[in-house]
Order: sequence, then C-alpha cells, then structure tokens
Amino acid sequence: MPSNPTQLTSQLKREQALADLERISAQWQADSDVFTQVSRKMATTLDLRTLLAIFAEEMLPHVAFDRVVYNHTVEGMPIHISIGKGGNHRCEYRLNLEGACYGDLRIFRRHRFAEQELRFIEQLLSIAIHPIRNAIRFETVQRAALTDVVTGIPNKRAFEDALEREASLGNRHGDSCALILCDLDHFKSINDTFGHKAGDDILRAVALSLQDATRTSDLVYRIGGEEFAIILPRVNSKEAIVVADRIRKTIETISIETASGKAKVTSSAGVAIRATGEPADPWFCRADKALYNAKNEGRNCTRQALPGLDSDVTPIRGGRRS
Repeated sequence: MPSNPTQLTSQLKREQALADLERISAQWQADSDVFTQVSRKMATTLDLRTLLAIFAEEMLPHVAFDRVVYNHTVEGMPIHISIGKGGNHRCEYRLNLEGACYGDLRIFRRHRFAEQELRFIEQLLSIAIHPIRNAIRFETVQRAALTDVVTGIPNKRAFEDALEREASLGNRHGDSCALILCDLDHFKSINDTFGHKAGDDILRAVALSLQDATRTSDLVYRIGGEEFAIILPRVNSKEAIVVADRIRKTIETISIETASGKAKVTSSAGVAIRATGEPADPWFCRADKALYNAKNEGRNCTRQALPGLDSDVTPIRGGRRS
C-alpha cells in the first residue's frame, strides 16, 4: 500500500481506469443491437463465405430475403457466393471503400423492398464492408501464394490442397471425382528450338485451352514444368476419358509464331477415378502411373488407371500416338 498521498491518488486513478475499461468491454460484449452484433461477429474471421453468412443471418430477422449473391474477382479469378434461393425483386450494392471496389452484393426476394429496409441494409453494409475488405485482402495474398506466375492458374500447392479436399468430400458424400494428369510431349525441344519465351507462351496457351475444354466447376492446375492437373467433380470414367481426349486435341491445335517458325506441341494424359474410400496420395499415384504409360507407349494418347493394383492401367482407344 503506497504511503505517499500522490502515489495513492495515482494508483486509485489507474484502478478506476482499468475498471472503466472492464465495464466498457463487458457492455460491448453484452450489447444485443444488430449493428454491434454484426461488428462483433464479423471481427472473428477472415473467411469471406463465413462473413457473408454472418451478414445474411443478422439481416434476416429485420429484412426478409430469399437469396444473397456476392460476386468479385481476385487475382483474375472470379468469386461467386450465393446464400438461399429464389426471389424476382432485388436491390444491388457496389461495395466501395476508400476508392477501391470489394465486390457486388445483390439481395433477392419475392416482393419489393421498402425504403426503410433499404436504409437498414445500407447501414448494415457500412459496418460489414470493413471486414469484407480485410477478407478480400487476405484472399488476395492467399491466391498469390497459390498461383503459378507463368500461366496465372493455381499451382502445385493449391492442387495438393484441392486433391485432399476432394478426397475428403468424396469419402463423406460418396460423389465420384476424376483426376486427369496432362504432360506436354518433348517440351524441352520447344525451349531448345524456339527459346524459353516461346515455351512460356505455349504454357500460357495450354492453360487457356484447358480452361476452355473443361467446365467452370472443374479445377485446372500447373503442377510441374510442363505438367498440368485437372480435377473433375461428379464425373464418371467414360466422361473423364472424353474430356482428356478433348484436352489433347485442343492442345494439338496450339501454334505459336516465332522467328524460327511455328512452335507446336502435343500432350499425353493419365486418367484416374477416385475409388471409394481412397485417399489423395494413391489416387494421384494411379493417375501418374497412367500418364507414365501414355508417355511410355508413344505419347499423344490417353491411358486410364483402374482402382487396385498399380498394373491395372488400361489403354484408351482412339488416342493418336506420335
């Protein structure tokens, strides 16, 4: 206990200040108005989908809606998040903050919005936009780390995460999923003959071709120097083979003009459908073995790996070999 009156006064003031902070903190935690709740809950995550779910959940008791849709583009890749279904009337908001745009938000329902409801939504968005901005910045950093610098598509690290996720989802829900590994044939000769710039141009053209030859729900990755991977959710064996052959034929049409002539390339493909209960690693190994067989048997063809032994790799008819 301080003996000096000045020290005693100083200590009492400090204790009072700390008590005031404790009271303010407790009051903020206990405050139940919607704006405080939104601010408090949205401060707990940097996941964009979770943030929008919190926003929709807090808005619903005050403004009824059928669907909330968010759209944005980060690192050249679209983000589309939809919560709910239906509604033919809508209100739209461009989420701008400090001169930057952080996406578009649309809210749908079956009847028109009242002016009071629109004002409430705008007030709620004035709070939500700050955590949404932070989530977008976080997403930008994450995607930059998971993006191949040459082609602009996701890289090997992103592929490994996605393959683990698809295997886990398949075990949980029983959905089929196909993996295609696609490797460019004799790619070293492209760099040796036409130069590395032509090689990079070929890689970029291949990445675009893969995206054009697949669905928007399919996932395309560059996982090695000239190797690409495509994950196709809810696709069976026959459909995967059709896609793999379409990819090969599309790549075969690529032609890059250089000072030394036209640079062209073919590709080989290995296909594997994930077996029931199969983890990501053996699934990948089967597709890799199928790709090895395609390379070993003449290139510019497709081979499929069946579940089971490594030797269970079947040739796909119709693949033209170089």
